[in-house]
Amino acid sequence: MQSRAIFFAAVILLGFIDLAWGQQSPTAATPALASPSQDCIVGLGPSRAGGLATDPAPMPLHLDQDLKILTQEQAQLVQCILNADAPDPAQNSARACSRSLLLKFEMRHDGEPERDIAIGRLPGSSGFFYESGMTIDADGAPNAYHPDNIGLDDIANAGSPGVWEGLAKDADGKPFIQGPHDPFPGYYVSATALADRSKPVNDPARYVDASRIPYVVLPGGMARQLGARPGDFAAAFNQRNGKSSFAIFGDVGPFDRIGEGSMALAESLGVRSDARDGGTRRGILYLVFPGSGSGGPRSTEEINGEGQKLLLDWEASISREGCAIQGSIPETQGNRPSN
Repeated sequence: MQSRAIFFAAVILLGFIDLAWGQQSPTAATPALASPSQDCIVGLGPSRAGGLATDPAPMPLHLDQDLKILTQEQAQLVQCILNADAPDPAQNSARACSRSLLLKFEMRHDGEPERDIAIGRLPGSSGFFYESGMTIDADGAPNAYHPDNIGLDDIANAGSPGVWEGLAKDADGKPFIQGPHDPFPGYYVSATALADRSKPVNDPARYVDASRIPYVVLPGGMARQLGARPGDFAAAFNQRNGKSSFAIFGDVGPFDRIGEGSMALAESLGVRSDARDGGTRRGILYLVFPGSGSGGPRSTEEINGEGQKLLLDWEASISREGCAIQGSIPETQGNRPSN
């Protein structure tokens, strides 16, 4: 489902990723900020200004103008992160910060800080974006987990007795095992946060099948803070090979990890989709549209159709807004766990 609209978003966000990774190297050059007086609003012509919903064909893309608008925003976004960590308070306040920066998400590994992920949103748009790697989620697939650990994923990734997180369970916390009439008898019923509430809790069809549906995983606290809930739509882009895919927010992950997708999403992006040893450490761009879903699972066809409309609207909204906007880093708690 490689569309010109998705290619547009991958290209304009590419600069953001290159800069974000560059700031982590001590030898990387500091990106220059545009002058606050510089106006980089670019007209897109009457064909782009019309209503998207009434036009029978997709609006034409204007990649050169869009890249000009994004250049200033990307540089300021990275500079905000650098300045926020600067030991000199004067340096922190000396430069204007991009209003695109929503928060810094602190990635952790075994409880220790690993790196910061910038979560951004372009002025005038509703979608937020970030770059990370992709770990592979098999949750929701009927053959994801087995008591003998022969499923698609290691049973340890579903939790442990008393704290099962990737399995459907009864009122006493005991996980359900599929019966003779289920897709994979003897396997656990694997659960996702997004579910068809009209089906019983022990029905494998209640949950979003990671092997068939492209979905992204978000930390619950961060998602709530940014107004996203399971069932909202997203787009993902592989920086390394240019592949892209629409997706749905299908599962909730740990509060201190970001960058996870279903097996089906990984396959669409050309990422190794094995839940046990697949994935990639970097280079995946995520664009999430909060408030865009109905709160329930959707078919791949519906995800593609809704995602296309949302991405076109996103393009139009950032183009109308322009980029000559100065702001400051919003005060936020990031991904700190709440009691």
